[in-house]
Amino acid sequence: MPKAMQYTKGSIIYFEGDRDERIFIMQSGSVLLTSTDIESGQPVAEQVKSGEFFGVKSALGHFGREETATALVPTVAVALTIQEFEILFSNNKALIMKMLKVFSNQLRQIHKKTESILNNISEDQQSGMLAVAKSFYDDEQYRSACDVYLKFLKRYPNTTKKDEVAKLYANAKLRKEKLAIHNRNQFNDFEDESSNSSLKIFSLPAFERFAKTYEPGEVIISEYEPGDCFYLIQSGRVQLVKCVNGTKKNLDILKPGEFFGEMAILDNSPRSATCMAVGNVKCLEFNKENFELLITGNPQMALLLLKLFCKRIYDQKRRFRILVVKDLQARMADVFMMLDEMNPVSNEAEKQRRFNVTINDIAHWAGLSSEVTRDELNKLVERRKIELYDSYVIVNNINDLKRMYDTRSGVSAR
Repeated sequence: MPKAMQYTKGSIIYFEGDRDERIFIMQSGSVLLTSTDIESGQPVAEQVKSGEFFGVKSALGHFGREETATALVPTVAVALTIQEFEILFSNNKALIMKMLKVFSNQLRQIHKKTESILNNISEDQQSGMLAVAKSFYDDEQYRSACDVYLKFLKRYPNTTKKDEVAKLYANAKLRKEKLAIHNRNQFNDFEDESSNSSLKIFSLPAFERFAKTYEPGEVIISEYEPGDCFYLIQSGRVQLVKCVNGTKKNLDILKPGEFFGEMAILDNSPRSATCMAVGNVKCLEFNKENFELLITGNPQMALLLLKLFCKRIYDQKRRFRILVVKDLQARMADVFMMLDEMNPVSNEAEKQRRFNVTINDIAHWAGLSSEVTRDELNKLVERRKIELYDSYVIVNNINDLKRMYDTRSGVSAR
């Protein structure tokens, strides 16, 4: 049963960093949430009012509290377990849509900060889509380039660039056809992960009418195009990539049971990344018109989406913390600390770590060129902190890198 908790003025409900899976609703009084801005290091304060929730993201995401919660006046807050919150959430349509939109906006704001610190030049939608197509072409991914050019022509049939883009498409198509024979026998089968528990709700025949299939390298949605559909992966994998100043950066690979494309639906903004099929892919495609009906009519789906936002917000903030570290050796150390957090070991006494990453992977997370990243990693090799190989890195003692980060970053230990 939800429990009403009474707090005197000045009481700490929870501290930043605490692992506490309770979710609170303000009943009476006032609570101040205080944290530190990642970029500026300045304190940030937000006041919670009666009827509002707090502690949701860290509880649903199963990570440490992002802020300290303090009662400003005598306060009563109702504490919910995750299960109790899920029941309440599932039965409240207005709450479902409000929370999804709030979390979507928070994730969008972090994306904007990340782009700003990477000095990514903001493009208008048409120029942006053409830059995405060119980045695929330059990487000899002609199938993907063709898809983006076609999407452009479909979205903007009256553009003054129509003839130019048609020529670019024809050139990419010719190159794609030359590679077709070589690639014809690759990725013939779907990746069968139908046992994924999050997919059971969508296995009913009624959902089959939403099913779409995609071939290897096919672009499902393009960065910068308007968002009018979102997707649930049923089989196969989907790669998320972003065009940063004309260069394609890999963001993530999504697996069956995961959503993508939902942010543009919720906040009416252009796509923030390109999503392409890795091998053969089967997705359920839901359009903007039936999104709210689908979400509010399927509470389990809404909860999955809410938890996905919690994870993505946390992951994006974690990456942003790396990007604001000025000392490059400390930044390298923080990348490995992040990888260690993502891949917990069973024996904590073991200090050596192996991470299956390349220099380009590390460069992406550190927001640096491959050349600069290689130079910084070689400094760690010379100091015998790491061993560098083509497809993996050995960290000899993860605690050494943590100490290096604490000493050189100018940021208090986390």
